[in-house]
Amino acid sequence: MKKLELHWQILIGMGLGIAFAYILSFFSWGSDFITDWIKPFGSMFINALKLIAVPLILASLIKGVSDLKDISSLSQMGLRTILTYLATTVIAVSIGLAIVNIFEPGKSIESETREELVQSYGGDAELTRQNAQKQKDSGPLQALEDLVPDNIFGAASSNSNMLQVIFFAIFFGIGMILIPEKKSRPIKEFFDSLNEVILKMIDLIMLAAPYGVFALLAALVVEAPSADLFIALAFYGLCVVCGLIIMIGVYALIVGIFTKKSPRFFLNGISPAQLLAFSTSSSAATLPVTMERVEEHLGVHPQVSSFVLPIGATINMDGTSLYQAVAAVFIAQAFGMELSFVAQLGIIATATLASIGSAAVPGAGMVMLVIVLGQAGIPEAGLALIFAVDRPLDMLRTSVNVTGDAAVAMLVAKSQNKLGDPKVKNWDDKYTKEIDLEK
Repeated sequence: MKKLELHWQILIGMGLGIAFAYILSFFSWGSDFITDWIKPFGSMFINALKLIAVPLILASLIKGVSDLKDISSLSQMGLRTILTYLATTVIAVSIGLAIVNIFEPGKSIESETREELVQSYGGDAELTRQNAQKQKDSGPLQALEDLVPDNIFGAASSNSNMLQVIFFAIFFGIGMILIPEKKSRPIKEFFDSLNEVILKMIDLIMLAAPYGVFALLAALVVEAPSADLFIALAFYGLCVVCGLIIMIGVYALIVGIFTKKSPRFFLNGISPAQLLAFSTSSSAATLPVTMERVEEHLGVHPQVSSFVLPIGATINMDGTSLYQAVAAVFIAQAFGMELSFVAQLGIIATATLASIGSAAVPGAGMVMLVIVLGQAGIPEAGLALIFAVDRPLDMLRTSVNVTGDAAVAMLVAKSQNKLGDPKVKNWDDKYTKEIDLEK
C-alpha cells in the first residue's frame, strides 16, 4: 500500500483524535485518561517545535545573509531585491492583521469556552498580562532598546527574546560579508552544515506530527468541548484564505503598475509553479520550475532570476507571514487577550524578520509561528487550536510565497532594464541557436 503523504496523515490524526476524545467523553474516567496519558505527547510535540526555534533562526538567517556576498558586485540589484521583499512582506502581514482584526474569528468563541482555555493555560495567560503591563509602563523607545541584547546567550535562552536573536544573526551575517571570503569560509561552511542538520531535525519532528496532532486535538476536545471552538477554527481558516487571495491580487496589481504587464499575463505565466508549490508545500523544491517560468514565460533575464529567486526562497515568505499574523491574533482572541497597537506592530516586525530565516520546507511555518507567539507574549500552547488545519493552509501559503518571488523578480528586472518578451524554449532547443537574451 502506497505510503500516505504527511498532510493526509495529519488530517487522519486530527480526525482520530477528535473521535477518540468524543468516545472517551462518555466514560467517567475518559477525561482524566486523556489528560494524564495522551495530552503529554502533544505537549512534547509543541516543546520540540519550541526547542528548534532558536537554532533555526541562527542557522538559517546567518546562512541567508552570508549568501548575499554577491551584493558587492550586484549592490544595486541586491539592495532593491531585499527592500522589495521586505516591503511585500510588510504588506502581507498588514493585510493579515487587518482581516483578523475586522472579522475577529477568535471572538466568536463563547465566554465559557474561553474561560476553559484560559484555565487550561493559566500560567501562559498570566505571564502575557504581566508582559502587557510592563510594555504599557515602558517608554516610547523601549521596544527599540530591547532589540539589542547585552548577552546573546541570555537572549537565546528564551523564545520571547527572538527579535534579539534575529538582530544578532543579521549582525553576524553582515560581519561575515565584510571580511575576506577566505577567512569567513570556515564559519560559513559550519552554519551551512548546521542549517542542513536543523532542517533534518524539522523533518524528524514532522514525522511525529500526526501523533502530536492526535494528542493535541484529543486534549482540546476534552478541555474545551464546545462546538463553537471548531466553528471559530473554520472562520479562522477562511480569514487566512481570504488574505492569501488578496495578496495574490496585490502582486498582480503591483506587477501591472510597474511593469505594464497584465495581471492575466503574470498569473498565466507563473501558474504551473503555483500548482507545484501547492502540491509540495516547499518553495525550495519548486525553485527550478519557478526559475523556468519566470525566465521563459515572464521574460526575466537569467542574470536577474538566478540572483533574485534563490534569495526569495530563503527570505521571502509573504504567505507564511500573513498566516502567522492571522494565527497569532486569532489565538490571542481565543484566549480573550487584547493586543495593543504596539504589540501588533511587534508582530509585523517579528513576522517580517522571522520570514528571512524561515526554511523553505513543509512545516517550517509552524516553527516560525512559535517565534511570533513567543515574542508577542501569546501562549504557544495555543498552537493546538490551529494545527489541525495547518497543512492545507501551508499548501496555499506556499503558492503565495512562490507568486511573490516571481513578482519581485519582474520588478527588479524592470528596474534593471532586463525584462523582455517571453522566450519559451522547446524540448529540442539544444539543437538550435539559443536566443541572445541580452537584446
